[in-house]
Amino acid sequence: MSEMHQFLFDGLPVRGQLVRLTESWQEILHRRAENAETGAYPLSVQVLLGEMTAAATLMQALLKFDGDLVLQIFGNGPLKLAVVEVKADLSLRSTAKTIGAVQEGATLTQMVNVNNQGKCAITLDPKSRFPGQQPYQGVVPLFDDLGNPIDQISEVLEHYMLQSEQLDTKLILAANDKVAAGLLVQRMPVQGEGNLSAKSTQADEDQIGVNEDFKRIAMLAATLTSEELLSLEPDAILHRLFWDEPLMRYEPLKGSNAPRFVCSCSKERVSQMILGLGQEEAQSILSEMPNIEVGCEFCGRQYVFDAIDAAQIFTPPVVKPPVVPPEHLH
Repeated sequence: MSEMHQFLFDGLPVRGQLVRLTESWQEILHRRAENAETGAYPLSVQVLLGEMTAAATLMQALLKFDGDLVLQIFGNGPLKLAVVEVKADLSLRSTAKTIGAVQEGATLTQMVNVNNQGKCAITLDPKSRFPGQQPYQGVVPLFDDLGNPIDQISEVLEHYMLQSEQLDTKLILAANDKVAAGLLVQRMPVQGEGNLSAKSTQADEDQIGVNEDFKRIAMLAATLTSEELLSLEPDAILHRLFWDEPLMRYEPLKGSNAPRFVCSCSKERVSQMILGLGQEEAQSILSEMPNIEVGCEFCGRQYVFDAIDAAQIFTPPVVKPPVVPPEHLH
């Protein structure tokens, strides 16, 4: 079962999280493989998307953000777009779009950042927005401060969180066809919970790269191998890394509270999309084929609209006059 483990280091300004996505990640891969149009993800894309899915889940749980967190990368390689969406209750979905062949063992640079034009974006979309309020979005390139390409999505996100939160973060990510997993340790903010959309304090900036407790714990986390992260149980991982540290663990999130695959697509949403195309465009499609078919990129579900269905979309609802009680008719 997928699970999330959260912990603190007692008396130290460091917190951490460990996530293992199993059946939720397998469901995402299964649905993609069953899609007759696309087929399964190339192995390199599968690994990257799995790492992104684990990372986005960790970040959403860390922020406790009441809304959607969307992590995406896009660029000018054969992997045009990869997207992960995680809601406040840790329900999640992810997808990727490729154009052309992706070689086995391809790096992040080779897949997305061929000409150093790739970007990583994180969007925080509040559940209840004020009128005119826009989602918060931060965008970073897929290269470091010297212009050198970054080949690990974990390093891209560490750089992003340092810029946005002014907090040191260490991320270890790994994925295969069975598990997508991640370990995150972060120096805690001097004041408050810390939030990607909040302003950092001068005290947080002054602690960047100098807190000895965080540096020691981050070095321990960095010894975790991909194989260990994917194969060992969370209890074994935390004991192996931090057996000599004052670790305080919360009750793990499991079952209905754990990260899980959920797709929010619906026939009503697709109907609204067709309505947005306009009646002329819809009729043009139906003149060439018997149905309008729309497939969800996240879950693979196919929505089919024939001519009658399309006509109903563009037919205004009939507004019935109110019924007047008989005693009011005289």
